[in-house]
Amino acid sequence: MVTLSVNNTTVKIDAGELVGYEVNGHQFIHQKGSPGWGSADTEMFPIIGPVNEAGFRVKTPKGEAVQDQHGLLRQMDYQLEHQTETSAVFAKEYQSGTEVYNSKFPEKSTEEKLTWPYDFRFEKSFLLTDNSLEIHFKVSGEEAMPFMLGYHPAFKLHSKSPVILAKGKEISLDEVLAVGSRALQVDDCTSITLKDEKEICIETEGFGNFMCWTEVRNMVCIEPITFYPYAVEQSNLHQGFQELKDTAQFKVVLRPTS
Repeated sequence: MVTLSVNNTTVKIDAGELVGYEVNGHQFIHQKGSPGWGSADTEMFPIIGPVNEAGFRVKTPKGEAVQDQHGLLRQMDYQLEHQTETSAVFAKEYQSGTEVYNSKFPEKSTEEKLTWPYDFRFEKSFLLTDNSLEIHFKVSGEEAMPFMLGYHPAFKLHSKSPVILAKGKEISLDEVLAVGSRALQVDDCTSITLKDEKEICIETEGFGNFMCWTEVRNMVCIEPITFYPYAVEQSNLHQGFQELKDTAQFKVVLRPTS
């Protein structure tokens, strides 16, 4: 467990997963073991969304890749590369064609092994400041590699009627629940505020969109994404790819506002 701290703020990171962000005694992050989701955060890469209806295959310029929901990155382990009192850097590296075991097999998937036809390095770093937590992502690899990126943090809810503020509008928890597993789309958006007992703003660079998901009332996932996967049929998911140009960098800032 990596612990970062400054003033009255503590961040806990377990093998690259953000499992705690506590500010003045208030916990913003969903706690593993609580109802709703078995994780606290994860990444969606190199695809976002399910592919079961497409036979777990995604089209790329190098042929079809075997993927499962939200990609193979989450099936790989992070390595801690650097740590200070207020920062930590984790990375995953992948060599093209390497088989990665799929934890969804066999209960939720027919595919035991996942593969991707490109080399890449994925870096996730944390920086705790006096008033925010910055999470940086850096993707490097083969020129023109297709990819999508989504960040999937889960926020603990303390009140009965939290509200999500996005693009000048209020989104209720009931609205998110009503969409179900597809996740509520918030397109062309770089900042969302979650109003609960305390407020926290999720600011982003590089993503451009969000989707919101939950199936319970004690947590909600507010997810920065480069592409909303339900905009296309699963067989056309490749339409949401962008191309890597040497490196690509993305940023998420969690900023408590009250």
